[in-house]
Amino acid sequence: MSTAFPFSAIVGQDEMKLALLIAAVDPKVGGVLAFGDRGSGKSTAVRALAALLPKMKVIAGCRYNCDPALPGEFCDECRARAAKGSLKSAQVPVPVVDLPLGATEDRVVGSLDLERALARGEKAFEPGLLARAHRGFLYIDEANLLEDHLVDLLLDVAASGENVVEREGLSIRHPARFVLVGTGNPEEGELRPQLLDRFGMSVEVKTPGDLPSRIEVVRRRDDFERDSAAFTATWAKEEAKLRKKIIAARERLPSVSVSNTTLERAAKLCMALGTDGLRGELTLMRAARALAALEAATAVGDEQLRRVAPSALRHRLRRNPLDDAGSSVRVDRAIVEILG
Repeated sequence: MSTAFPFSAIVGQDEMKLALLIAAVDPKVGGVLAFGDRGSGKSTAVRALAALLPKMKVIAGCRYNCDPALPGEFCDECRARAAKGSLKSAQVPVPVVDLPLGATEDRVVGSLDLERALARGEKAFEPGLLARAHRGFLYIDEANLLEDHLVDLLLDVAASGENVVEREGLSIRHPARFVLVGTGNPEEGELRPQLLDRFGMSVEVKTPGDLPSRIEVVRRRDDFERDSAAFTATWAKEEAKLRKKIIAARERLPSVSVSNTTLERAAKLCMALGTDGLRGELTLMRAARALAALEAATAVGDEQLRRVAPSALRHRLRRNPLDDAGSSVRVDRAIVEILG
């Protein structure tokens, strides 16, 4: 039984929970950045989501979690095994890989397997964190403190969906598509704009301000730490219900339609806010479609756009010297102006 805190037992933090569920339904949304107060449940929510997700099908023994249903995306090892007809599949938990702030480049991208090199004189590749995170989540706590050389690495891999390693006589290329999830405290510094733009959604996480919520958070956390097995069992039915909802939403997603009118309203919203590039519109459309799938809707409407616009757009705004309002306030004003 999982020892992660149950996702459905998290009190409040609705925007963060919704963004994580949207990313679970459609990884193409581009990941989630949760910025806010210390001790407000950011890391808890990420680990809880991982425990909640249904297992995924992989090729048994593959070091990169290759999907047996997508032969065009096999790694070299799986391609060679497929040619021999020796592939078997297995069910494994969705990986959630921690990227430590002090990680070396070799640990992240992979390196020469020294043990095999010294023992047998063979040049072999030892996969890194990016290989382990393929088809799962790459989690960066305190993402705003990540070193620049690791940020550059992540930007390259996030853009291509592939990790390329050329070093020590090795030339390795393997798939590395993952949902990037970052957390941080804005008081400790800002994120580099290039990395910030790679997160599909950005949510603000605040300490609960009302007395009943604070009491309930403390009570549930204390119950969990005193007897995690009993607490998890209490919430097992809610977790199963939410898991079924995610599976159904994934199946429904391809059939959810987005009309030209809805796309036009999304574009008008981004233009009114002056967002750079077209990533804002793409993320807004994908997030709204995933939300519609979660809610069993057949088409995306203004209601879905209205609910996901703050998290999809607030981190894409330029600073306006003539408007000292926060980014969330500016997005809210544009929503009222464009969507009513």
